[in-house]
Amino acid sequence: MTIIFRPLFVFFILLLSACTCPLHKNPRIIIQTKTGDIEIELYADKAPQTVNAFLSFVDSGFYRNSFFYRVLNDNNQPSDAFKANFIQGGIWKSARKRSETLKGIPHESTLQTTIQHKDGVISLARLEPGTATTEFFICIGDQPGFDYGGSNNPDKQGYAAFGKVVKGMSTVVKIYNEPEFDQAFDPLVPIFTIKKL
Repeated sequence: MTIIFRPLFVFFILLLSACTCPLHKNPRIIIQTKTGDIEIELYADKAPQTVNAFLSFVDSGFYRNSFFYRVLNDNNQPSDAFKANFIQGGIWKSARKRSETLKGIPHESTLQTTIQHKDGVISLARLEPGTATTEFFICIGDQPGFDYGGSNNPDKQGYAAFGKVVKGMSTVVKIYNEPEFDQAFDPLVPIFTIKKL
């Protein structure tokens, strides 16, 4: 009886090994920096407009030779401010004019997506809701003030979180601890590129 079923078993194993199904249900990107690599899962199922826009910037090569340029920590913010901890990057220092020509991404708040600003979460920087484009930040520790209704923005709409670091959080922390002056990394931290995995 085992002789009869063995060919079927082998065929089934070969069929499974040939499957081109993705390993992860959500897309992943890697941020390659001078300090190391950061791998991030993007929650396309929860924040589709934000993820699609971000991936279009990645596909267009916008992030080649860009920077992490801003850091907020407990020591560089006013004592009476709602504290925040993150590193911010994008093309603001490498291709600002390009960034300024892009259409804003519709704001997907944490109320809609349920993605809270926890340790390692990536989110879009913005002025008014719907003005975010290429600039992003990665949370260091939990940052509930960036969620819908939070205290870090007067309009209480929060920021558009859209993924989370799955590998390389130690690199994020290393960047966070780089020298800075007045909330700006000094020197800037190079991002060689961001690409899809």
